[in-house]
Amino acid sequence: MFFHVFFLLFLLFLLDVKSGSYTVLQVVEALGSSIENPEPRTRARGIQLLSQVLLQCQSLLLEKEVVHLILFYENRLKDHHLVIPSVLQGLRALSLCVALPPGLAVSVLKAIFQEVHVQSLPQVDRHTVYSIITNFMQTREEELKGLGADFTFGFIQVMDGEKDPRNLLVAFRIVHDLISRDYSLGPFVEELFEVTSCYFPIDFTPPPNDPHGIQREDLILSLRAVLASTPRFAEFLLPLLIEKVDSEILSAKLDSLQTLNACCAVYGQKELKDFLPSLWASIRREVFQTASERVEADGLAALHSLTACLSRSVLRADAEDLLDSFLSNILQDCRHHLCEPDMKLVWPSAKLLQAAAGASARACDHITSNVLPLLLEQFRKHSQSNQRRTILEMILGFLKLHQKWSYEDKDERPLNGFKDQLCSLVFMALTDPNTQLQLVGIRTLAVLGAQPGTLTRKRKERVLVLPCDFLCCSSALCPSRVAALEASGALAALYPVAFNSEIMSPGLLSGELDLAKGDEPTKCSRHLRCLQALSAVSTHPSIVRETLPLLLHMIAGTSEVIAICQSLQQVAEKCQRDPESCWYFHQTAIPCLLALAVQASMPGDFLRVLLEDEVLAAMVSVIGTATTHLSPDLAAQSVARIVPLFLDGDISFLPENSFPCRFQPFQVRVCVSSCITWSGFVCCPSCPSSSTAAAKCFAGLLNKLPAGTEMRLGGGIQPYDLNRNLRVYHPRNNCHPPLAYLRFILLFWYTSFLQLMGLLSDPELGPAAADGFSLLMSDCTDVLTRAGHAEVRIMFRQRFFTDNVPALVKGFHAASQDVKPNYLKGLSHVLNRLPKPVLLPELPTLLSLLLEALSCSDCVVQLSTLSCLQPLLLEAPQVMSLHVDTLVTKFLNLSSSPSMAVRIAALQCMHALTRLPTPVLLPYKPQVIRALAKPLDDKKRLVRKEAVSARGEWFLLGSPGS
Repeated sequence: MFFHVFFLLFLLFLLDVKSGSYTVLQVVEALGSSIENPEPRTRARGIQLLSQVLLQCQSLLLEKEVVHLILFYENRLKDHHLVIPSVLQGLRALSLCVALPPGLAVSVLKAIFQEVHVQSLPQVDRHTVYSIITNFMQTREEELKGLGADFTFGFIQVMDGEKDPRNLLVAFRIVHDLISRDYSLGPFVEELFEVTSCYFPIDFTPPPNDPHGIQREDLILSLRAVLASTPRFAEFLLPLLIEKVDSEILSAKLDSLQTLNACCAVYGQKELKDFLPSLWASIRREVFQTASERVEADGLAALHSLTACLSRSVLRADAEDLLDSFLSNILQDCRHHLCEPDMKLVWPSAKLLQAAAGASARACDHITSNVLPLLLEQFRKHSQSNQRRTILEMILGFLKLHQKWSYEDKDERPLNGFKDQLCSLVFMALTDPNTQLQLVGIRTLAVLGAQPGTLTRKRKERVLVLPCDFLCCSSALCPSRVAALEASGALAALYPVAFNSEIMSPGLLSGELDLAKGDEPTKCSRHLRCLQALSAVSTHPSIVRETLPLLLHMIAGTSEVIAICQSLQQVAEKCQRDPESCWYFHQTAIPCLLALAVQASMPGDFLRVLLEDEVLAAMVSVIGTATTHLSPDLAAQSVARIVPLFLDGDISFLPENSFPCRFQPFQVRVCVSSCITWSGFVCCPSCPSSSTAAAKCFAGLLNKLPAGTEMRLGGGIQPYDLNRNLRVYHPRNNCHPPLAYLRFILLFWYTSFLQLMGLLSDPELGPAAADGFSLLMSDCTDVLTRAGHAEVRIMFRQRFFTDNVPALVKGFHAASQDVKPNYLKGLSHVLNRLPKPVLLPELPTLLSLLLEALSCSDCVVQLSTLSCLQPLLLEAPQVMSLHVDTLVTKFLNLSSSPSMAVRIAALQCMHALTRLPTPVLLPYKPQVIRALAKPLDDKKRLVRKEAVSARGEWFLLGSPGS
């Protein structure tokens, strides 16, 4: 009863204040009997009602009203403890007032600090206090800074003892703002550190079904931001971090190392000086002894950050160089492990040295100059290939670090003194019979060659010829050859002259391109190796001018057109990095490919292989890749040639254009603005692939039209007529069914969703229309892409679902039984590709249709629906639990489907079912275990594998610890 009266009064006062009939001070007078009542609970209710009105009307308050209200609420902070929560709510409302006069924010906080024992309040009231402080810090910063260290001390008292994670997140943010906004900490630095560091490391596990969604990681990051926000905490924090790193608790080690990493961004030599030996000892021990890869990675990251911090600190003339002494300690503790015969601690030592060396150029020079001679000596001392590989991998790591730093003075480059030894070492590795050592040698050569001035002319002639030898390796999948392809591409860009002389040498090409010799498998293998080699080294304009004509020449003389086109596409991708190469490729390759296609379309048997769908698709990929990055001007020049070729048969720009007859691809002459060309081409009943390609072109043109452009098909046909015209092409009208289907292709790529949905009820075209929904919801990979400059709107799937699925569901209910599967297939395609956060809220209304789709005889519908349901079992267990009986029955039935893919998907869903609440599943456990025994004997191994996994989970269901 009280609640209803309270709510009614609240509404009345609120309406009166907002309408101007009452002022807030008049509300205070009207509530006088409640506010002044001797009973604390009654006073609390009166003040609560006033505070609720203020929260809704704080923007309407005048300065005079705010002054009176502040005085009133400050006085009430001395009232009974039952009244305090309502008073704090009122002060929170007033802290949001724009009309708050200067000085009152300080007055309010002083009153709270003095009169309220915050930690004795309930969680929600403590949160209100933090909100008041936050509001004042955002709007009255200069006033609060006028309090000096008293404000910091007052907040320390407020926060001391806080335990609730919701409040801690706010409190940590306040402390971070105190420090980052340069509030005075005065003599309370240690106290502020203690009141926050007592939570380190965070030990919090959110309760199940926590409505607040606070995770342990949220608290960790918030606290870390505080601890790493100021160097003034260093003397207190670093001993704590060392203690926690040395503890036995994994989470404490990780948190401490990550916090140390963050601290190094704000610390300097001064803060680290006294703790460097202990920090190094703790990090070294963790890397040497830990069994956790995460601890090792965080330890190396912390060492990197420590070294970087020492490197960037500005040294005074009389100051000790802490970086030099720190690196000397690291070298002293690690270098002797590099020389141990058993090489037990070689890698941990190398990782530590490389972590420090990667922090700065100074650190890299210092460590490399000490370690590299030692590693070169060890390489020569060890004769086993495996040991040499390990040492060379370490050398490679240090060489990679040197790539990070630039040296203006060539004489200062630290590798200058080791050029000959490194080249000799690489030569030894590449000529070693051990494949793994060869691999590391090739990778080392690539990095070494990228170092300026490392390879002189004499060294190039000796070393660069070796990767070319690997390009001719007997196996296309040989690891050494794969690495050589990658390395050759990088080196060719740096040394094009040397590679031109090697890769294009008669000796190499005669062995690889002479296809007239050897048996057929050998010829194909050698041919593929040559193609890969040519595309790999095409990384410099001068090399592209040599390799591209050769690749184009090879198309006309072999049946392996697809492999050649794949190599051409790789060359086109590499050419995109350089405008000169990009335009040369486009000017050279595109006319040649078009000429071959035109020639293949002429009467006769010459180059008929080029008319195969797979070959045409490969050629199209080359053209598309070459065109993607053209500038608008160059693209316009290209279009000015290609459009007349297709519309007018103008072959003047094609090479070797003496064709036996005129090129007329569409058999009709039309203007560019008309779409008769496309509709006529689409309706060619003898070539479905050409129809689809033309329809895609049509869609691409439409996509690029300015918004609002009116589009008409040839002959006055409007887009909506296409749907109606499809009905004309029917067998009883003496027209072939494929013709109707080809018209449907154009409709699909051009028309709206409603027209496409109308075809779902068509007995012949309905299944194809349903499959069209899969394409509508998928990312287009060829025409309608951002790379192809198409307009692709964000969240198009979400909009499609919201706008169209209700109509799809309605159509299903109204459809006849024979075409209902078409609607189910379309719906399953849409839902299967919809982001799960969008689908989950709509799941209760759509689940019945999904379950009905499982009964459909179409395997595509079944598979798509199962793929949609499996993640929902994991993400929406409560909703799915309501239908567990139906789910179990249908999944088990589908586990015996004729389709292997459906059987696998059904068994995966049976596995996912075990994520539902155990009490819901236990009644079905015996039935499921018996039923899953059958697929254990399935003839397909993948099905048996899924059956074993699913049955095992059901066996464990309900057992202790599961």
